[in-house]
Amino acid sequence: MNVITVLNWNFENNGKKDPGRRRAGYQMLSGLSPELMLRQEMWEAGQDGKKVMSGAENKLGMRGWLGESSCTAIFASNDFTAVQEWSSKFPYVLPPTALTLRYAPAGEAAIPFVAVAYHLNYASTTHRLAETEWLSTWADEKWQIPDGSAVTLPALMGGDNNPYPVPGLPGDPALPELDAIKDRPHRLHRSYVGADGVRRMDTHPDGALRTAGLQDVARHRAMVGDPRAVARTGDANDTHGSDSRIDRVYATPELLPAVLSVDVIEVPLDLSDHHIVRVRLDADALVDALRAPFATAA
Repeated sequence: MNVITVLNWNFENNGKKDPGRRRAGYQMLSGLSPELMLRQEMWEAGQDGKKVMSGAENKLGMRGWLGESSCTAIFASNDFTAVQEWSSKFPYVLPPTALTLRYAPAGEAAIPFVAVAYHLNYASTTHRLAETEWLSTWADEKWQIPDGSAVTLPALMGGDNNPYPVPGLPGDPALPELDAIKDRPHRLHRSYVGADGVRRMDTHPDGALRTAGLQDVARHRAMVGDPRAVARTGDANDTHGSDSRIDRVYATPELLPAVLSVDVIEVPLDLSDHHIVRVRLDADALVDALRAPFATAA
């Protein structure tokens, strides 16, 4: 079976602005042999003629696309070609990187798909929800096929959400207790007041994406019997509260049959405060999903 490895990682402050940490991060990523990678916190990568970005491409052996303000990036192997680069559709605090990618092994008898690396803002639940609503529009992009009809492209999106997934799955970390978060501003940043006047932890972005038809791929795997898929991506600490799963990858339904597994690669805290989400895709199932609209038209 041919397997495509997709990684999503917020590499804290792009290696905390330390070249040594960056090299260690690249070494860890290279050891996981990714074909597609969604990154957050790419600070300084666009400076000095994109020196840091070029270094990352060379160390990883991948082509990279750096988003606006060096907030996010997408890296891909030579099996993927960008046929469109999207600009931000909304005033994001941390702009996403969005591409329409063609998967070469699928051949000409296939549609491309949309890939998005995003980082929802830290402080405002209101603005964060608006960012999420606009993020969902990349799951509604159309592509014209030879018979003249338009089909909706599949989409794969990964990012640092900051808030939490809707709870309820076995193995999913429990939501932090609001009063146990010692950092009072952080309580505000990660919670909202409901219509009943009660302050609750923010799960709105997850609910919004699921309403739009996207599925958290870790949740998808957990629902078919793999609770390891919903492991923590952020460790408990005094200021933020308990273990959390704020880094997630979402896919439209067409891509879910290709998802073989989801797991979390734990990263030493000295390297980053976020762990790596790894998604393995069945390459043949991905090809089938990308060829399906042509088969239907024929």
